Amino acid sequence: MDNLKHYNDIGISNELDWERIEHLFRIGFFGALLSFIGDMMLGWGVEDESLAGILRLLSAYTGHSDGKIFAVALLGLFGMTLEGLSFFSVYRLIASKSMKLAHTYHSGILGYTIFGGCGYHIPVCAAVFLMKHGFASDLILKYMLYFVLPGVALFMIFFIVLLIAQIKAFATGMTPYPKWCAIFSILFGFLIAVIASLSGNHAWANAVYCAWLGIGNLWMFGGLMVLAKKLPHD
Repeated sequence: MDNLKHYNDIGISNELDWERIEHLFRIGFFGALLSFIGDMMLGWGVEDESLAGILRLLSAYTGHSDGKIFAVALLGLFGMTLEGLSFFSVYRLIASKSMKLAHTYHSGILGYTIFGGCGYHIPVCAAVFLMKHGFASDLILKYMLYFVLPGVALFMIFFIVLLIAQIKAFATGMTPYPKWCAIFSILFGFLIAVIASLSGNHAWANAVYCAWLGIGNLWMFGGLMVLAKKLPHD
């Protein structure tokens, strides 16, 4: 029974296994790279300015072949799944100092992994496919409302929980990293996307905006992976 004291309630050791953590960082970075490539491929296009709202946004993505849209769907599906599983590297860091925040972050991981690929990414690619093949605008809007919005809403709720828990944990010293490492957050990807969108309706800007999540994960996993080498591994 004494050996069980070294494990938390989901069966992960409370003692930091830096070799495993850094391995998860590498897997997460690879997954983020897949997502980034896929979203840049999908987003590289110019919006139809005669449209409005979600239809205008999707219009930038409809100039691709069916094969490319399928490839983008698979890249995002695999990439987001690998990202979600690799978030357990950050979970281990938080759990070493604060189980309360770690439990909150764990909830975010589950939602991200469950709803990211199949609830968010794939349905959006399906909407692009339907729009490309001339489905009526009202039908696409109903599809987005009935079948895309619920999954995206659930994904965003868990994603925000994940984001807040990580930033709070790092900023309050509840990880082995310095507090300033709170900047290694996926939020960075969103800020890059917003800045890019301000440049106007350009293919490169729309691609960066589309790839905000991949950019954020590359920044997070990459930064934590590089700095891990400089931390004491007691």
